[in-house]
Amino acid sequence: MLFNSLEFLVFLPTVVGLHFATPARWRWIGLLAASCLFYMWFVPEYILILAVTIALDYVVAIRMDRRDGAARRVWLIAGIVANVAFLFFFKYFAFFDANLSTIFGWFGATYERSAWKILLPIGLSFHTFQSLSYLIEVYRRDQPVERHAGYLSLYVMFFPQLVAGPIERPQNLLHQLRTAHRFDLERTLSGAQLMIWGFFKKLVVADRLAVYVNQVYNDPHTYAGLPLLIATVFFAFQLYCDFSGYSDIAIGTARIFGVNLMENFRRPYFSASFAEFWRRWHISLSTWFRDYLYIPLGGNRVAGWRVYFNLMLVFTVSGLWHGANWTFVIWGALHGAYLCVERFLGSIVARVKGARAGALTAAWSTAGTSRAPETPSSAAQIWLGGGVKAVRIAFIFCCVCFTYIFFRANHVEDAFYIARHMFAETRSNLFVFPLEELLRKTGLLVIGLLVALELLHSSARVQRRVERWRAYGGAYLYYAALLVIIALAGVFYGSSFIYFQF
Repeated sequence: MLFNSLEFLVFLPTVVGLHFATPARWRWIGLLAASCLFYMWFVPEYILILAVTIALDYVVAIRMDRRDGAARRVWLIAGIVANVAFLFFFKYFAFFDANLSTIFGWFGATYERSAWKILLPIGLSFHTFQSLSYLIEVYRRDQPVERHAGYLSLYVMFFPQLVAGPIERPQNLLHQLRTAHRFDLERTLSGAQLMIWGFFKKLVVADRLAVYVNQVYNDPHTYAGLPLLIATVFFAFQLYCDFSGYSDIAIGTARIFGVNLMENFRRPYFSASFAEFWRRWHISLSTWFRDYLYIPLGGNRVAGWRVYFNLMLVFTVSGLWHGANWTFVIWGALHGAYLCVERFLGSIVARVKGARAGALTAAWSTAGTSRAPETPSSAAQIWLGGGVKAVRIAFIFCCVCFTYIFFRANHVEDAFYIARHMFAETRSNLFVFPLEELLRKTGLLVIGLLVALELLHSSARVQRRVERWRAYGGAYLYYAALLVIIALAGVFYGSSFIYFQF
């Protein structure tokens, strides 16, 4: 079931009403049934895959909990292999089958590809990673084993974040699902406001930009120059608003039930470094890879070359996680390379600053003083610092946009064509399909509106004033205005969320 559908508009208040009308000890049954219905709305048969994987994880976790040492590790490995095997078969089998056929062809050998047509279950990567986090945390003894099969099923299938995250940890979610929450009007209004913000991102920004992006990226060889550049920038905001909009709706929906999901986005396009970008973008996934892959590989506690290797491996795997296509692998590898270069240059700058500080300290000691003279910061220095940060943010955004060429392109050949022709002569290519200028100007308008609202949300001064206006209904007026904008400017095609394919 899509969040941006009429069915969900009926589904959510019905489930909320029944949930809080049910005695606390039986609420998990209603939530689990609602989650099953929510998932089965897409392809009913695939609920069986979830049922099998949940049953498997339930048994593995209990067996693992009863053992120590090597036997405990064997059960963990068995659970990981089983989960990854499901993911590989449904998501990557066709990809590896095609590449194996290509490799055989290089050597003049024949390889008959499988005739199976495998449909990828919605959100398989997300609930697989959530299941793996449960097994790993139980293995580490950071999470008690869940012996109630119903609550473990609800942990994997909780419908607000079932399809596209956030990817939760058992320490955060399981105990909240067990807690009896009373209906709280203030909490419900807070959740509804966050949902409205998410719907604004999805319907007004993402789906409107998608019209232009799809027109260009689905037939990129028709275009050159400015349309390719505009479509790439538009896709950056489409992807952000589509996915962060889903996360906002999911977090807001869960909040109504008294469940707090982790923050998944924190205005990532305001990042001044690549490391900061990944602390702000898809936080639940980036922290998952950090905790369960990067740190076990040694993280940054190993030799220099190993740190770079770990970064490249983690981000290449992250790219493959996003999709069974070489475009995603290249996208992930580019981000890994960005972080490696940034880390290398940062180490050089740190050494230079350290040497300069040492020389200045020696000079001050010779002059008879033990510390550097403090110079008051002037307005010019503040403006200069702000200007430097703005340039850094723009640079990071441009580099991230370049990686999106590979993320969005249907094929590697299309991606390289776009990269080569993005800055070609554009005069004859500006109006290559009807309403191009209108779509372009409308896209720029909604992006400008989004950036302005994001800046207002991030301003401490504005937030203090909002708190003062809250008593006079200022917050309600703001979200009522957003609802009016959604009604007037939203795109109500019922389009799916981008990350559903992952």
